[in-house]
Amino acid sequence: MPFTHDAVEALRSAAALVNTRTGAGSGSDHLPSERAAQARAVGVDTLTTVADLEAFVGHWQWSGTPPRRSAEVQRVRLVRPRLATFWELGEEEVVDLVNVLLAEERAVPRLVDHDGWGWHLHAVPDDAPFATRMAVEAAMAMVDVVRADELQRLRRCEADGCDGVFVDLSRNRSKRFCSTACGNRVAAAAYRGRQSDKGDPGAAGGAADG
Repeated sequence: MPFTHDAVEALRSAAALVNTRTGAGSGSDHLPSERAAQARAVGVDTLTTVADLEAFVGHWQWSGTPPRRSAEVQRVRLVRPRLATFWELGEEEVVDLVNVLLAEERAVPRLVDHDGWGWHLHAVPDDAPFATRMAVEAAMAMVDVVRADELQRLRRCEADGCDGVFVDLSRNRSKRFCSTACGNRVAAAAYRGRQSDKGDPGAAGGAADG
């Protein structure tokens, strides 16, 4: 894997943030299991309250003071569509967006070591708003992605009806779905189709990669 641990975590967190728009894939991992299952089933926004944001930053191990104001939630929600475009753009456009995000937030990289992560880069103050930190951390991680020529690892879920995004960290770039649930759903549908062709409409489903 060509990425450092902190870059991987920043990319996974960015994908999860994008996915909170509909609760797809990792976009509901920060919620209690019952609410997460409901969010995935009906496709609802999972980042609407201070409690949601606090759960999100806790789940993804963002350092700093927990969010306390609804304005912080709104700022983070405004970051989501910008980060989502990383999964849509070509290399030149990604580079432009990275540079814009870093310039807007006046990013100044520095080495830090905290919480057992070892030496890694921060580019804005530790007390900067979460929206700022999320945008900059994602942009810094995308620097590594572009330099390693690995944009193809930013993928969209192949399951019908799912708009989830993910970072394919598999060795052979073979991951197709944003979650095990989506993979299993596709595998089950394919299995039922095969059994139906054989005249066995009561067949059960199988499993697929996540």
